[in-house]
Amino acid sequence: MFAARGLQPVTRIADLALPTLAALAAPHLDVILSDEMIEPVRYDVTPDYVGITGKVSQRGRMIAIAREFRRRGVPVIIGGPYASLDPEALRPHCDILVRGEVEAIADQLFSDLAAGTWRDEYAGTAVDLAISPIPAWHGYRNDRALIGCVQTSRGCPFECEFCDVIQYLGRKQRHKPPGAVVAELDLLHRLGYRRVFLADDNLTVHRRRAKELLDELRRWNERNGADRMSFITQVSIDAVRDDELLSMCAAAGLTHVYVGLETPNKESLREAHKRQNLHGDLVEEVQRFHAHGISVTAGLIVGFDADDTSIFERQYDFAMATGIPIFSLGALVAPVATPLHARMAAEGRLFGDSPEMAALPWTTNIVPAGMSREELLSGLRWLCNKLYDPAAFGERVVKQIDLLAERPADDQRTHRRTHEPRPTSDTLKLLRSLSQLGEAEAEMWTRIRRRLAARPDLTSHVLPVVLQYLQVRYMYDHAGLWDAGAHPSSQSRPEPLRSFG
Repeated sequence: MFAARGLQPVTRIADLALPTLAALAAPHLDVILSDEMIEPVRYDVTPDYVGITGKVSQRGRMIAIAREFRRRGVPVIIGGPYASLDPEALRPHCDILVRGEVEAIADQLFSDLAAGTWRDEYAGTAVDLAISPIPAWHGYRNDRALIGCVQTSRGCPFECEFCDVIQYLGRKQRHKPPGAVVAELDLLHRLGYRRVFLADDNLTVHRRRAKELLDELRRWNERNGADRMSFITQVSIDAVRDDELLSMCAAAGLTHVYVGLETPNKESLREAHKRQNLHGDLVEEVQRFHAHGISVTAGLIVGFDADDTSIFERQYDFAMATGIPIFSLGALVAPVATPLHARMAAEGRLFGDSPEMAALPWTTNIVPAGMSREELLSGLRWLCNKLYDPAAFGERVVKQIDLLAERPADDQRTHRRTHEPRPTSDTLKLLRSLSQLGEAEAEMWTRIRRRLAARPDLTSHVLPVVLQYLQVRYMYDHAGLWDAGAHPSSQSRPEPLRSFG
């Protein structure tokens, strides 16, 4: 989005995998890091090896980069989440395939590379996170990253049918020692980061461990005085059933969480084995985060077997009731190696033969049960447009401002920074461009700014979601999804969905 508006490219969250691999390789090899979110791949250099990591959604790009370097005679190594989940899909495109977790096999892998005696495949297993090194952030473009990144655990005990994380990280959650987490934060703090993503799939699911870590983060932040960190992470909705846990999250500096709400349709939640979402009213539970001064982003999914065409209006009404500004929206997909993929294959309901289809936005590799594929995809398009209609988005932002409680004094202090790596001036240029999108957007931004003027303590909550709105609009425009003419008046209810058929 930054680059599209003539500014230098920026990544929202610094990529943790690259500096971690650099730290593991350091005793054996000199490493140059390249994050394509920030700068293009340099094909004008000829390294001894090229290592590529990525998710299924990046499969095509991974293969293209690998092909280009192999054409130049450079051996290519591919590893990461997708290589671990579907190794046979990537094996033809690399010289060395690495699957599983890398820490325990890193010394063998990188010493073999240094000696030129490498094998064509290395397989790692689940590791004790105490052996994971402090990432070599000095080699990363920290000046073009908005948020730092630290991983404090791997794995999740839940068994959501559509989730591939537990297929390669496991259901037994493993935890990094709090002292190791603090050591990584110390480095990021010295590099100027003041917001950090705790890259856990579920930070709070193991309550005792979560509280130990949160207490350590609180003490660490207190030692930093006014120059403290704020944190964002991923949790499940069951965290709200422990008020002490939420209070500790706020005291530690946690300001924002991502929660997979998925759907208000309880039958769909049961179908997906998302049992943790079935024990209360989801709208009320979201408000418990707000009551502790913690803002929320959420995931919504349509196209479960229990869904029919009424789900799109239900999801719209549900989303508007929550006061959550930003949602990741998508049709249900079946990633490779998941129980859902196996079930869909057994029922003959997999659509298409490209693995990326399970990760592309606004499509699906599943033949839906409760509606036609055309109804599902046109309904999803309608829902995306309706939720990000400027008036609807502005209403949710204002509602969030009204719902968020004031936080302890740590958020009220003026932060000092040794230096500012984030592109603040570019961010301000982007915010000013919001009004240029149209009259409705200008009215929305005016309404948000007026409400925010009465709650300046929430600036750090509101401005990031407005930037995310700009990112969403760019994605929708770029993909041809945005159809402002399809929106009814912002004062009216959604149009009936019978036209989808």
